[in-house]
Amino acid sequence: LDQRSMSGFFTQIGLVVLIFFANIAVTTMHFKIKRRLQLDWRRWLTEQLTGQWMNNGRHFLVIHTIGKHDNPDGRIAEDVRIATESAIDLCHSLVYSLLLLVSFITILWTLSGVVTLDLGVFSMTIYGHLVWLALIYAVSASVLGWLIGRPLTSATDDRQTMEANFRYGLVNARENSLAIALVHGEGNEQHRFHKLFEDIVTAWNRQTDAWANIFIFSSGYSILSMAFPVLVAAPRYIQGSIPLGALMQSAQSFQQMAAALSWPVDNMAKIAEWRASVERVLGLNNALAALELQLSIPHPHRIRIEKPDQPVMRINDLCLRNSNDEVIVSGINAVLERGDRLLIKGDTVTAGKVFRAISGLWPWGCGSIELPDDDPIFFMPPRPYLRSGSLREAICYPSGGDTFSQDEMVQALRLTELDELIRQLDQEDTWEKVLSREQQQRLGMVRLLLYKPKWILMQEAFDSLTPEGETSMMRLIAQQLPDAGMLTIMNQPTADAFHQRQLIL
Repeated sequence: LDQRSMSGFFTQIGLVVLIFFANIAVTTMHFKIKRRLQLDWRRWLTEQLTGQWMNNGRHFLVIHTIGKHDNPDGRIAEDVRIATESAIDLCHSLVYSLLLLVSFITILWTLSGVVTLDLGVFSMTIYGHLVWLALIYAVSASVLGWLIGRPLTSATDDRQTMEANFRYGLVNARENSLAIALVHGEGNEQHRFHKLFEDIVTAWNRQTDAWANIFIFSSGYSILSMAFPVLVAAPRYIQGSIPLGALMQSAQSFQQMAAALSWPVDNMAKIAEWRASVERVLGLNNALAALELQLSIPHPHRIRIEKPDQPVMRINDLCLRNSNDEVIVSGINAVLERGDRLLIKGDTVTAGKVFRAISGLWPWGCGSIELPDDDPIFFMPPRPYLRSGSLREAICYPSGGDTFSQDEMVQALRLTELDELIRQLDQEDTWEKVLSREQQQRLGMVRLLLYKPKWILMQEAFDSLTPEGETSMMRLIAQQLPDAGMLTIMNQPTADAFHQRQLIL
């Protein structure tokens, strides 16, 4: 412009346009890379945690262990997200602060010049005194801010826990809405919701107090950051060592360097939230790792699950204990061969522990359980798991919906007197909500007929059926699977006729 050159003017316009589009491209690419890193890290960590959680019943066993691992679903879904996204954001801002520091430390060092302090006995020459003052100022503020911000981490952790408990209470009420409506339990549920929300209020107030302390400190620090650079550079200007322009440059450079060094202070709240989520994720991960280590080390009070080369199931001197090492029952011995029918009667809770021990979901105790080597055991709990989706997929679970043919499924549904569900095989729904308890248990029988296992372990699998219905299902097993070895945990008298031996707990 000073040369009034039109060609140079258009050249500069071209450069501005080039810089404009280059800036947009770099900013967009930077944003996408950051988002991709957040997503990939979250995916990897989620797969790691869900893999550990869903490994060989660990999701069930970890419930019975001591530690801070409540609400694992929230820890995996929410805390993993916060931990990974916040970590990338914090790293991004830290890199920016480091670049800012590198850019201005040289400028401030040059502007600082040399200061000589006369201390009477001796004099001291200081090079770049403003740089050292900025370091002392920022580090002192960071240490003080860290001490003030420490309570925010535990307060944030408490609030996240209370929020998760409240969500779980609401979901639990939704899943049991029919039972609540039938007994008119709305008032009780409302009282429970109120109590859970009051826990949130308490955690919220504690977090607010912690936030307030940080805001007081941050506000004072921000105000002081504007005045302090001028105050430390003013003596040299007053002495005439530097002009006013150098004073303002020194103040601005000092402020930029202090801002870069103040990254911990500026991000105290976000660091506290990130740290709380990291601790919750680590709590679940450590609990699963400790459980894995506990089960892998031989222990005299651990039930041994063995699989020798023989088509026989044996229970050898089985003793069951609680997770706190109290004896539940002891001296259980049994042998089950192909075609045998063994009925276990007695206390329902104790029998349930036997069911879990054989399935490998109750390791606390001693003795051994020898499983047959020719075929996996088919477990039938009181309520079969029916996943959401098509009815065909729910029946074939854990295999895919195309595991069995249409004719096989239709025949099994007719044998179990569920003809009305044949037309709904490809219909998608939440089947555990739609179907009655009796229908669900009959679908468990459908699953058994389709898989045709050689070994069956059943616990109160037909307790919702009428005595006639129970008899019909037991007779169906005897007819369709006569060679299968079956261990049944059931107290109904209708089961006696279908078993050769009994074991009373």
